[in-house]
Amino acid sequence: MPVLRVPLKPSVHGRDWPAGRPGAARWAAAASLGLGLAVAAPALAQPAGPVPATSSPVSAPVSDARAWLQRVNDAARLRSYEGTLVSSDARSMMVWRVAHYADGGQQAERIDALGGEPLTVLRYNDVVHKVWLRTRVAEVEQRDARARFPALPAAGSEQQVFEWYEWQPKGAARVAGHEAEVVLLKARDAARFSQRLWAERGSGLLLRVDILGPGEQLLEWAAFSDILIGVRPRMHAVTDQLRRLDGYRVLRPAVLPTSLDNEGWQLQAPPPGFRPVQCAKRSLDPAGAAGAPVVLQAIYSDGLTHVSLFIEPFDAKRHQAEVAGSIGATHTYMARRDDQWVTVMGDVPMETLKRFASALQKKR
Repeated sequence: MPVLRVPLKPSVHGRDWPAGRPGAARWAAAASLGLGLAVAAPALAQPAGPVPATSSPVSAPVSDARAWLQRVNDAARLRSYEGTLVSSDARSMMVWRVAHYADGGQQAERIDALGGEPLTVLRYNDVVHKVWLRTRVAEVEQRDARARFPALPAAGSEQQVFEWYEWQPKGAARVAGHEAEVVLLKARDAARFSQRLWAERGSGLLLRVDILGPGEQLLEWAAFSDILIGVRPRMHAVTDQLRRLDGYRVLRPAVLPTSLDNEGWQLQAPPPGFRPVQCAKRSLDPAGAAGAPVVLQAIYSDGLTHVSLFIEPFDAKRHQAEVAGSIGATHTYMARRDDQWVTVMGDVPMETLKRFASALQKKR
């Protein structure tokens, strides 16, 4: 999420809601929308480790770090492309067919799971449909504030990124048959992980992201195994599918924007560098049934990665004792706080999540 991937939470129909155990599912690295489905690893000619950069000279766009990051985000938004995206951590591999089209000021996107439960995610501008083919359920919601691969959260926050990450150009390499410029964003402290980015030389489109632990240990990666950049924008590939939802149960879960302060909470001394991005209340029932439990979700970002904090009523049937776990780079920490259950998740070290949980205080 990594950025490339942002963590995917255990959920109902892939929604970002906490459940009783960590790591039940994850964000697909490919999704610019927020979907998650673990699939069995197919036989792919995709390296399990980092692709080494060469000693080729770094081209001019990399010399200006802020311009390079902006170019990556512009390419994700303005380019039309089709490809297969693969992501892997220590336990699973996920494979998706991704198509993104930009035509004037309009954007359309289609993402199909190539394994596991049949799932198609359709986005037209900021409206997202998650279509579960087997159960014939479609969830409709607004796209959230977090960027998804191949975009970076850094759009508009480049200065924040460089406060917490050191920019290190690493030369060039090939990804999915394309020449790519390689950059390491090295974490300046232990509160976050480093990330290695691979952007296509001609367009700036992000082709691969590695999330690195201490000593540049590869925790997980996501990359296109094949991609065509500059394809004709076929907006109808998304809009036609949206017209074929007759017979589907269409859910429109309510999301109410709010703030921790308005809900009687405050975050005192959170980990350095993380700023609030979004806060909302969501029903734990996708159908939005009256009286269903409500979860409060607050998202924080350091400009490159995100941490999600969930607060919901404690339920002895679903919630256990304190839980700490991880899959790849994604860590999860869960604990009871009086009559509430708190879940903190992100592609950050466990200690960072515990600092978030400790900083959360009920207002008097």
